[in-house]
Amino acid sequence: MKTVLASVIGRTPRQLAWRRFRRNRFGLPTLIISGTITLITILAPLIGGLFGIDGRKRFPETLSSRGMPIGNFGGISWSHPLGIEPGIGHDLLARLIFGARISFFVALITTVLSIAIGVVAGIIMGFFRGRVDSTIGRFIDFLLAFPSFFMIVALSLPMVQRLEKSGIAEGNTARMLYLVLILIFFGWPYLARVIRSQVLSIRERDYVMAARALGASNTRIIFKEILPNLWSIIVVYFSLSLPGYLTAEAVFSFLGLGIQPPDASWGLLISDSIKYVMNEPTYFFITTTSLIFVVLTFNLLGDAVRDALDPKSETT
Repeated sequence: MKTVLASVIGRTPRQLAWRRFRRNRFGLPTLIISGTITLITILAPLIGGLFGIDGRKRFPETLSSRGMPIGNFGGISWSHPLGIEPGIGHDLLARLIFGARISFFVALITTVLSIAIGVVAGIIMGFFRGRVDSTIGRFIDFLLAFPSFFMIVALSLPMVQRLEKSGIAEGNTARMLYLVLILIFFGWPYLARVIRSQVLSIRERDYVMAARALGASNTRIIFKEILPNLWSIIVVYFSLSLPGYLTAEAVFSFLGLGIQPPDASWGLLISDSIKYVMNEPTYFFITTTSLIFVVLTFNLLGDAVRDALDPKSETT
């Protein structure tokens, strides 16, 4: 009996969440896979130096006179495990690794900054309420009423040109900066509304009322009493938003609004592969499957994290 009681008593909420996460059939596998993918993208230059992988190096000897890879399945071989990019002769594995670096950079920066703005705005709305809540709320309604996709497409050329003329950024850097800024601009209101509803509930709880009665300042109440109770929502939103922004970057690069050659991103690779889909379907299959696999992995990880942080969830 003592052993049973000891196993129940003394477990912190963090330990219980980790236990639920491990019991999820997709939790640990997706954590390992997503962690490996993230490390590969971060360490892409180091990996390229160790194994001689270069996203811009061409292998013209692997292409036929028609510009198609020599050999079966897009020129897959020991030297080129995923084959050769038709028309140019890049190693497809190298292009995917270095392309993922750009795609993940855009997705990560967008996710972090949109969450930061959304959390700050949501806390201000829910905690102070009144006119502040009404003003920010109407601005959020204004943003959500915009057809964001068409706005991003329409503003792409003039905004990129404006960034280049101002000297802030040039070329692909300007395109990346534009995507990050515009995705953040339209992305933070969704989390702000969720945080606002949670803060409205938390601010009326007994421990917050007790802290206020003891003379705690608004700053202390926000950082010591309210913000710690929002971390579970923030973590779940982060794990689910990252693959969403990764897909968004791929879509806009596919449409020609993102990275342009000689650099690569996954959306640009998919766009290029469509030209060869009839003659060389392996190129299209590998690029699209890679994006689907990564996005699915992060989505399953997000679901596992959400279930782990929910005490009422049941994992099998």
